[in-house]
Amino acid sequence: MSQRSSPPRSVRQTDAPTSPAPEIDEPFEDEGLLGDDPSQDDIINEEEADGEELFGDDMEADYRPMPALDRYDRDLMDDEDYSDISQSDRAAAEATMRRRDRAAGIYRDDRDLLYEESDEDDTQTRKRRRAEKAAMGEMDNVDMIESIENLEDTRGYSIKEWIMMLSPRTEIANRFKNFLRTYTDSSGHYLYKERIKHMCESNQLSFVVEFPILASVENVLAYFLPEAPYQMLEIFDGVAKELVLTIYPSYERVTSEIHVRISELPLIEEIRTYRKLHLNQLVRSLGVVTATTGVLPQLSVVKYDCTKCGYIIGPFVQTQNSEVKPGSCPECQSAGPFMINMEQTLYRNYQKITIQESPGRIPAGRIPRSKDCILLSDLCDRCKPGDEIDITGIYTNSYDGSLNTEHGFPVFATVLLANHIVVKDSKDIVESLTGEEIESILKLSKDHRIADRIIASIAPSIYGHEFIKRALALAIFGGESKNPGNKHKIRGDINVLLCGDPGTAKSQFLKYTEKIAPRAVFTTGQGASAVGLTAYVRKSPTTREWTLEAGALVLADHGICLIDEFDKMNDQDRTSIHEAMEQQSISISKAGIVTSLHARCSVIAASNPIGGRYDASMTFSENVDLSEPILSRFDILCIVKDEVDPMQDRHLAKFVVNSHIKNHPTNEKRELPAELIDQNSTNDISIPQDLLKKYIVYARQNIHPKLAKVDRDKVANLYGQLRQESLATGSLPITVRHIESIIRMAEASAKMHLRDHVREDDINLAIRMMLDSFVDTQKYSVMKSMRHTFQKYLMYKKDHSELLYYILRQITLDTLAFQKALHGSHISIIEIAEKDLLDRAKQIDIHNLTSFYESDIFKKNNFVYDSKRRVIIQTLPENVNE
Repeated sequence: MSQRSSPPRSVRQTDAPTSPAPEIDEPFEDEGLLGDDPSQDDIINEEEADGEELFGDDMEADYRPMPALDRYDRDLMDDEDYSDISQSDRAAAEATMRRRDRAAGIYRDDRDLLYEESDEDDTQTRKRRRAEKAAMGEMDNVDMIESIENLEDTRGYSIKEWIMMLSPRTEIANRFKNFLRTYTDSSGHYLYKERIKHMCESNQLSFVVEFPILASVENVLAYFLPEAPYQMLEIFDGVAKELVLTIYPSYERVTSEIHVRISELPLIEEIRTYRKLHLNQLVRSLGVVTATTGVLPQLSVVKYDCTKCGYIIGPFVQTQNSEVKPGSCPECQSAGPFMINMEQTLYRNYQKITIQESPGRIPAGRIPRSKDCILLSDLCDRCKPGDEIDITGIYTNSYDGSLNTEHGFPVFATVLLANHIVVKDSKDIVESLTGEEIESILKLSKDHRIADRIIASIAPSIYGHEFIKRALALAIFGGESKNPGNKHKIRGDINVLLCGDPGTAKSQFLKYTEKIAPRAVFTTGQGASAVGLTAYVRKSPTTREWTLEAGALVLADHGICLIDEFDKMNDQDRTSIHEAMEQQSISISKAGIVTSLHARCSVIAASNPIGGRYDASMTFSENVDLSEPILSRFDILCIVKDEVDPMQDRHLAKFVVNSHIKNHPTNEKRELPAELIDQNSTNDISIPQDLLKKYIVYARQNIHPKLAKVDRDKVANLYGQLRQESLATGSLPITVRHIESIIRMAEASAKMHLRDHVREDDINLAIRMMLDSFVDTQKYSVMKSMRHTFQKYLMYKKDHSELLYYILRQITLDTLAFQKALHGSHISIIEIAEKDLLDRAKQIDIHNLTSFYESDIFKKNNFVYDSKRRVIIQTLPENVNE
């Protein structure tokens, strides 16, 4: 027996347990065989000292029968009877448990039964387990890879090189799989398991992972993702597909690929700021879709047929930048030609869109930039021209031969390879509303003053102009379009024309509407052409075919088109929108394309009168250079006059100054100092702008009021009176369109209250708006008599205090003009006999003025009533002690 420097362990030492033996009350019967015989102990000690040869001629002796040891202790045996289970029941039970484990993402191996979870804490045990599996040839390459603790340590490699290695790639896949399986939201739901379940129930191909959530749980993956998006998204898609097939094994019949969409990337890049730094990076941009191609099939995995021997070559995975072709046939060694095997080749959907910078995000003095985006798979047809989208994708390059030909050196065109798209649409806004927000909207609609609150919230930075604000509110909410029998379409959108003196905030009203309306396109008449408003034809650079490009009215479909400087448009261009304003369609017959496009939008236009100032001594048609056909297409005409009124001018000036103080950049709280706060009621009843926008979207999407009980005689009588007055005065022509306008405004009023049926109140309000619009367009001399004729309609839901103040204001202005003519411009006090006001009030059935004298509007305008002299006194602003 050869001596060794370090004796090997004996057989019995190897078999000895590593942990102390458990204590047993009664010793084994064979315990004395090893410990009681002194001679045997000496032999064992001698073997331990000299070492023992484990491999030799007598090694089979270790496995010889030993009757003293090869038996069980009767006291420790469990003889309890168990019911037998049949083989089929056992197989069914095991199949059920395997399905349950797969649904929970648990994989079981029979070899796991030999080890407990506590053994995994021991590194040596883990290594021994892998070695045993490797020796049996049953271990995967993935199992041979140890987990990487510091995944962010790239060991000198670039991030892309590091991710392409097997160990980091496997670690990333394991961490992402664990993230999808175990992440729970604040309410304890497994967020991504439920999303995967919902995706499979809807037979979809992708689900969304929020970048901030990924960064909070797996910050290393979130660090790698923007730097190497191709490789990371490939790993993510593979993990997602594996997880889906684990839960739904037959889902591959529905789709062969599953995609992970990354949303809410923190940094938003403008289209004009992309540089070489962003190449092959994950980026996020905002823009408006201006053009889209059709959905085309793109080669994904290609197989070729050799035309000489018929051998099928492939598969070849195609990339975005180059086409992969076989060099020679492996069967007959010929160099081709090769034909694409149509049956076994895999395709995917491909669409190219062009996005342009949003109008509000373009720097001053710059033209908008645009960028091509490639949509693949289920992202195709998610958006249409005119949609404002939030796109997340990979900024990459594509070879363009024309650039090289023109410039003479290698130049690459760049595109965005889209990964995730969010279309900012009213439907998406409504679907994203939470239960609490919908509850607050419904609660708000129960307020009896909701219409006044909405009007007070329209353009809160503009003083007064209640009639214009009400008209804009009705246009934003809109009526209901009708198409009986699909033969005759009646529009539901309300068109509004603002016309008046400069400096009366007409353009500001349009700009506010652009911000609050769910979909709005702003343009100016001076910079708009006929094709820019409707549609134009151009040759597509991709397919070399003639294609239609949408103009402003088409882009504003299901929204609002805002046209400033309406009077500066050419007559030819203005004529082109006649069809769009009434039939809400645009007919095209150019370059062999004969079609009709939808333009279902409201038109809100602003124009200046001839000469710049509105002359009240002339009719509306004489003041405005617009034809009768286009005037009759406007439902509401708003006349804005810049009248001189000392009290009103003083309130307006204070409002403007306070607005500048309140909204100064250094005033973060947006509050006025206590000494400057004016007792203005609109501040108390106004609605926050965010809530107002959600209220508008909810009403437009969900509320469709019906005409049930309408007083048709009232509308018919009013129409007959208006026709007579129009013929007598020779002013604005009254047509059947005005009856439809009354119905549309009544439906919009019902929408403002979230009602399903149009009430009598809505009809009365619509009639009042129509008459206000018509009367304001008359000459000053005719206006007074018409107000007296239609006073029962014009007084509807008007506060008597406001009506009496309007009458008192007219008397005051007339008296002021008379006093100035007599005594010059230095007048501090104006006195008006109560009898003059009372006579005018009796004409509208108001006989008691006591409540008016005590109203806020009377006191706020520096009026004082002297009961002894029965005189109303107004102190002009110059001598007011502030």
